[in-house]
Amino acid sequence: MNPARRLLLANKSWAQERRAIDPEFFARLASGQQPEFLWISCSDSRVPETQLTVTDAGELFVHRNVANLVRADDRNVLCVLQYAIEALKVRHVIVCGHYGCGGVKAAINGAPPGRLSEWLDPVAEIYKQHRAQLDLLTEEERWAKLVELNTVAQVHRLAQTDVIENAWAKHNYPYLHAWVYSLPDGLIQPLLTLSPTGPQKLL
Repeated sequence: MNPARRLLLANKSWAQERRAIDPEFFARLASGQQPEFLWISCSDSRVPETQLTVTDAGELFVHRNVANLVRADDRNVLCVLQYAIEALKVRHVIVCGHYGCGGVKAAINGAPPGRLSEWLDPVAEIYKQHRAQLDLLTEEERWAKLVELNTVAQVHRLAQTDVIENAWAKHNYPYLHAWVYSLPDGLIQPLLTLSPTGPQKLL
């Protein structure tokens, strides 16, 4: 079977099943969205946000890119952030990195010249800043630690955007979370939560 056709048939089956379980499901979705979370993660196909958080359609507003970056020159992520905070009023922004991230590894080893290398410059810079500490670790430990450092750095970058600064000043939300997903066991590890009053303990 043609792979693309397989996806279309799967979609049809899913839609029929959802209507059978809940006849009003799609009508509710069509009427609007009120997600509580903005989820920013890597484009990696092994990190399906709704599956690993057991959330349904309408619960997560999502932005994904290579290595889950929040860049000041990326209009895409900034537009998503502005819409999520100002229009949808989300109360939590989650940056979820993942162990085994190919983008992070490329930043360590040197990505091939071109757009990918330019995109990963912020991760490479984090590596340079922490290289003395990171190079004491094994290759796998270094990779995992840089994933964590990169994820935390993106949350701090979120906190420096005008969208978040304004929301914190006016509404005292959202909470900003740095999480890392583990491919080998399927578990999410919380690293940091920031709020208008400073770091918070989530669990």
